[in-house]
Amino acid sequence: MLRVLVAEDLYLLRDGLVRLLEAHGFEVVAAVETGPELLKGLLELRPDVSVVDVRLPPTLTDEGLQAALAARKAIPGLPVLVLSQHVQQLYARELLADGSGAIGYLLKDRVFNAAQFVDAVTRVASGGTAMDPEVIAALLAPTPTDPLAALTPREHDVLAHMAQGLSNAAISATLHLSESTIAKHTAAIFTKLALPPSDDTNRRVQAVLTYLQSR
Repeated sequence: MLRVLVAEDLYLLRDGLVRLLEAHGFEVVAAVETGPELLKGLLELRPDVSVVDVRLPPTLTDEGLQAALAARKAIPGLPVLVLSQHVQQLYARELLADGSGAIGYLLKDRVFNAAQFVDAVTRVASGGTAMDPEVIAALLAPTPTDPLAALTPREHDVLAHMAQGLSNAAISATLHLSESTIAKHTAAIFTKLALPPSDDTNRRVQAVLTYLQSR
């Protein structure tokens, strides 16, 4: 049973998240509403994954993200799934910049059903990524000096889907292309981003992180 910490300042949403997670077999080890409580819980409880709102008291600015960043600095790779009303590019880049994976970033108004949310929580807990397409689109917007400038539009599409944690088979089905074609695009992305051959399964995540770290 995966242990989850929930950080959300709005009572109804916090309670709803707890009930949803428990209904799907997760153990909610804590449900907090402030940044200091979140940091304390992450460091002391070390949950398998946390579901974190960006804006928490006392400042209601970026308390949730700052607590998550501090916790991941102390405990590298600590799984964090961010829930936000908006795409916070700076925060997302900073969270992803350490390259350890186990990160998700979902927009609250684009979580359409329980299955989608539960899948994202499980994926992040297992060390993967779960990124909303709108977040990815904002983060992957190329600039003239962007290392992604060398990628074709189709390779951009594939990379965006990779960043959501999809396998080649899933990308193939989504883009209506053969799996071998997706494999060729993936290989081209790795080559153009100068990612050396490796057995590390996170190399797919590194393809996204290479861009984020260059911003």
